[in-house]
Amino acid sequence: MLKYAFFNVYTKFKLHFYQEIFRRFQDREASLTTVETFCMETIQALGSPTVNEFASFMRISPPNAAYKVNSLVKKGYVRRVQSPEDRREYHLEATQKYIDYYNISTSYMVEVMDRIARRFTPEECVKLEEMLAVVSRELMPEVHIPEVRMPEPPAAN
Repeated sequence: MLKYAFFNVYTKFKLHFYQEIFRRFQDREASLTTVETFCMETIQALGSPTVNEFASFMRISPPNAAYKVNSLVKKGYVRRVQSPEDRREYHLEATQKYIDYYNISTSYMVEVMDRIARRFTPEECVKLEEMLAVVSRELMPEVHIPEVRMPEPPAAN
């Protein structure tokens, strides 16, 4: 059944991410809490939101959002970038430190996508891409994000 197949794929992506996080931080304390990880994933997905845009999306108060953002700035995962259009406005951007952390999950997605490209015909891959685009664009209207371009994982040494 389709819903079970989709659930299994989604769950495997999540679990692989958790495995990698625990493996990499086994000998040292993880520097992001679970809530901070969710905040960072949201900031990354939204592009470069303002604190108010982030608060609104997460459905939390602006002071609560500011508190979370300040913690992420202090830890070096987020930077505030002044808007060139409105100098009073600052946008949140993930730092290289977070991008390196985030690549734990994106590298696995790239690996799975490479396997898909080898396993299925180009026509099947185009159809899968079309279907996923429709799911994202039309069937998930509750979550509006800018079109996401997945960052490339670091090259293997």
